[in-house]
Amino acid sequence: MSSDRYTHGHHPSVLRSHSWRTAGNSASYLLSHLAPGQCLLDVGCGPGTITADLAALVAPGEVVAVDNAPSVLASCRSTLEDRGVTNARVEEADAYHLPYDDDSFDVVHAHQVLQHLGDPVAALVEMRRVCRPGGVVAARDSDYPAKTWYPLDPWLDRWMAMYLAVARANGAEPAAGRRLLAWARKAGFSEVTASASVWCFATPAEREWWGDLWAERVLSSSLADQALRGGFAHREDLEQMSQAWRRWAADPDGWYIVPAGEVLCRP
Repeated sequence: MSSDRYTHGHHPSVLRSHSWRTAGNSASYLLSHLAPGQCLLDVGCGPGTITADLAALVAPGEVVAVDNAPSVLASCRSTLEDRGVTNARVEEADAYHLPYDDDSFDVVHAHQVLQHLGDPVAALVEMRRVCRPGGVVAARDSDYPAKTWYPLDPWLDRWMAMYLAVARANGAEPAAGRRLLAWARKAGFSEVTASASVWCFATPAEREWWGDLWAERVLSSSLADQALRGGFAHREDLEQMSQAWRRWAADPDGWYIVPAGEVLCRP
């Protein structure tokens, strides 16, 4: 198995964010390329909310959802069961060593995965291996340094600097979105179509939800533990960052965007 470390960990505040994701808000660039009967591999499936949507779109085709965290796989199974998905199975797997034959899938999908890997090009090579000729590998990753917000707050700037430091200490690349095209070309794909999209949080309900989960995550998740152990922040710093997230959420002028790069890759 890979030695890569997932920067966010699997704290409830992280899973709340992941469970909000749908194919519509997180994989719209891929949807027109899906068709009933396709076989699809979802790499880094997380709690399975995107997986369930994709399964509905390719039914009666089979979906295989993989992740390397057993607790998350249990959450994915529960999501699929709760939504009555019958054409998907969930398995533990490493993105660098997918346990499937060459040319096994029509579609290989990875959402917010490559930014956490020490060798994203190697993972894309492996995804290309299991994708059939004529199929597509689809990847979408956010770009942390390109995120922006209003009103400005020096403690949110400190939060960003802390996150970038922790992620890069893990060997990951938080500015993944802008690099997807380059990584896909290095992985040897014959055709790559690049695009971008954003999440925007600006309504009172959106700010409350997004600000609350980050206010909690910066104090209690694996990210907080890594920041403290690595010397990237003190506990008092994390408290200030958490308070800054709550100030942002409460401000009626609050606005925040998460830009993401996307690639559709043909073997």
